[in-house]
Amino acid sequence: MSKFGKVAVLMGGRSAEREISLKSGAMVLGALKKSGIDAHAFDPRDLGLEQLLAQHFDRVFIALHGRFGEDGTVQGALEYLGIPYTGSGVMASALAMDKWRTKLLWQAAGIPTPPYELLSQGSDFAGVGERLGLPLMVKPAREGSSIGMSKVTSIEKIATAFELAAQYDQTIIAERFIQGVELTAAVLDDEPLPLIRLETPRVFYDYQAKYFADDTRYICPCGLPPSQERAVQDQALAAFRLLGCSGWGRVDLMLDADGRPYFLEVNTIPGMTDHSLVPMAARARGISFEDL
Repeated sequence: MSKFGKVAVLMGGRSAEREISLKSGAMVLGALKKSGIDAHAFDPRDLGLEQLLAQHFDRVFIALHGRFGEDGTVQGALEYLGIPYTGSGVMASALAMDKWRTKLLWQAAGIPTPPYELLSQGSDFAGVGERLGLPLMVKPAREGSSIGMSKVTSIEKIATAFELAAQYDQTIIAERFIQGVELTAAVLDDEPLPLIRLETPRVFYDYQAKYFADDTRYICPCGLPPSQERAVQDQALAAFRLLGCSGWGRVDLMLDADGRPYFLEVNTIPGMTDHSLVPMAARARGISFEDL
């Protein structure tokens, strides 16, 4: 393992997902050390990135989630410093972090994604609800971990959902909620891993359900016929590649009542906690957390 040299695990950071990043980073750090790699925690909230050079790090595992870590900013800095890093590059990271521009690209390429509209303070919320239909998901375009998201079941509640999302971003999306099966497709080294089906008794698969709840169900194998699972995996990989993503990541989607997939977003640095989905999919493929 000495071929990797001295490795910095970037964790924490300044985003709204700092808490989860610290959990992901701690697990990654432990796995790397267990594998005999000279790995060290590095929190860019507290240390300038120039310290990566000063402390003679050879490469970086990015375990940051959200802004200033998953959005291309850290990737650009590492490119400038000449330090190799895990995951997608600058462009793909920035695009995938922006759910609106992700949807624009997918629409242009014919990849199915739920109908949506952008919201602003002056939007006709009633008109948006009538055009898209209820329920709706209202979400900030550039946050992860379901932060700032709301499922809206009445037109009167769209304004409240908008105000919550606007605390996290200036670009707000109202998206038709697809009733059906929630799936996630992990990608590792340009290959899709087994699909995972998600079930939660909560209103939707929110922050609590993702990281803390014990009643969230993760079903793998997902229960789809093999041919249908392969077709969804192929589409997920196409959606991933279209944004220029590489290395590893996760594509989230819904299947409607007729089995048609609708792609929601790509996570270029998914969670690596004990509740996280990529490690779960890797285990189903026979890959341990340390090997992952």
